[in-house]
Amino acid sequence: MVKREKFLNAVTYVGLTILTIGILAFILGLLVTGFNILVPIGIGTVVGAVFIFLIGVFLVVTEEMLEKSNRGTKVVPFNSKKGAPLQ
Repeated sequence: MVKREKFLNAVTYVGLTILTIGILAFILGLLVTGFNILVPIGIGTVVGAVFIFLIGVFLVVTEEMLEKSNRGTKVVPFNSKKGAPLQ
């Protein structure tokens, strides 16, 4: 659990840092007339930060679900008559 918590904290801090940089770039592009190119860069950076955070959370949740899943469920093959289609 500690390993997952550390990973989630790392993803949170990285995502928050990139999100802050993106917001600052976006605001700087809007307010300063000579830096109009920073508006789309800021938007892209914010979207990238959101994706990084969501992928990190997805990885943590997936690992948690795999750990708690019931392993060892026996799969019994279906015996069908010869020539009969499987349904």
